[in-house]
Amino acid sequence: MKRGIALALFAATAALGSAAAQAQEVVLKVAHFWPTTALSHQKVLLPWCDKIAKESGNRLKCQIYPAMQLGGTPPQLIQQAADGVADIVWTLPGYTAGRFPSVEVFELPFMTRNAESASRALWDYAGKYGQKDFAMVKPLAFHVHDNGYVHGSKRQIRTMDDFRGLKMRAPTRLTNKMLAAFGASPVAMPLPAVTEAMSKGVIDGYVLPWEVIPTVKLHELTKFHSETDPAQPALYTAVFTIAMNKARYESLPPDLKKVIDDNSGADFSAMIGRVWDESAPAARQQAVERGNQFYTIPASELESWRKVGEKLAADWVQEMNGKGYDGQAMLDSARSLIDKYGK
Repeated sequence: MKRGIALALFAATAALGSAAAQAQEVVLKVAHFWPTTALSHQKVLLPWCDKIAKESGNRLKCQIYPAMQLGGTPPQLIQQAADGVADIVWTLPGYTAGRFPSVEVFELPFMTRNAESASRALWDYAGKYGQKDFAMVKPLAFHVHDNGYVHGSKRQIRTMDDFRGLKMRAPTRLTNKMLAAFGASPVAMPLPAVTEAMSKGVIDGYVLPWEVIPTVKLHELTKFHSETDPAQPALYTAVFTIAMNKARYESLPPDLKKVIDDNSGADFSAMIGRVWDESAPAARQQAVERGNQFYTIPASELESWRKVGEKLAADWVQEMNGKGYDGQAMLDSARSLIDKYGK
């Protein structure tokens, strides 16, 4: 009799403990490098946090740390997620050059045409080729930004020869290789450092998509903008990831894991890309209103640029083969998925 009562009490206590765990509020530390005024913060991260809060009955909440408020530098964000300094981070894998070679293929010149379809392609691609590189975290999204262009203060870029002698900022290893192949002196730095570098003349220009330029007031320090023929693939794009600490995810009860799962993946990745695509015209208009000068590089000129891109792609394939990957299969897969989702 006593044993039965004890077992009943134990079961009741366990049930109460389980119910308490299910009702427990989970606050996720979310870190990124953008200011709070950035589109990514306002139109992606805040709505995403609101959505997971609503779908979890307010049991999942975000505590957001913008502009590196948890300390460190943008290249350290991915390790902060791996180590649990932050529960979720949003960053560029390319900020840590060579650490995530599998997804670099999307950063080769003339690969993508818009961020939405390319981001969906990237999610699928990373699921096949990126699992080893990102094994230390749980990716929630992979995406690229809207089409990247050339911007500067010294002279208008009309031909490849115009790059010669210019110090140009690029975000990732492959964009630096691209600028070097065009004849510029590439300078690698994260986005938050670009405004000061332009204001002090450390660099003459930079490659960036339209969305981020007004956010960091670069349109006020720029005289010339060179866009590529819109019928051609984008000059370049960069790869981003939103990644979660694996232990933090595994610690969640099943219903909260489901909320995270339902709000991550291919659709989330594509949505981020779409937000960036839609942001470009308004961001560009701010440079127009300042009276900055614009030039569209025609397809005839871009033929030689695309040959440089093909050479960089062939070099990348050989480099990946040397690291034990199947570089050609990765390149072919990326191009096939971009075509598939771009139709």
